[in-house]
Amino acid sequence: MYCRNKSGADHRQRGGLVSHFLLGTRDVPDTPLAVTWVDVQPGSQQTLHHHPETQVYVIVAGVGEMVVGDEKRHVTAGDLIYIPSDVVHGIVNTGDAVLMYVSAATPPINLHAAYDQGFLTPDAS
Repeated sequence: MYCRNKSGADHRQRGGLVSHFLLGTRDVPDTPLAVTWVDVQPGSQQTLHHHPETQVYVIVAGVGEMVVGDEKRHVTAGDLIYIPSDVVHGIVNTGDAVLMYVSAATPPINLHAAYDQGFLTPDAS
């Protein structure tokens, strides 16, 4: 059994977001998923970006606004957001408390390369 708590996970901090790497190919070489737990501070936002992997966000706590393609929607704890391959997306914390979400991507994003070498493609528009 593979089990990891976010407190013991490798993580990256950038612009008011802390991404905890819960599962990736470094952990389970043949996994079809990459999973992160992300804490977004109030007023902070993720850079709009896209990548070839299909992804979901599951909002665990807090409130925010999610952009997926041309759609913008208020999101709250308990929501799942589906993000198709290569569609621009991002989230902003619009509340007064930390927004927390779990992200799962398939095929697995190389988390270390995505964060350390900038392999997520920012939206140019």
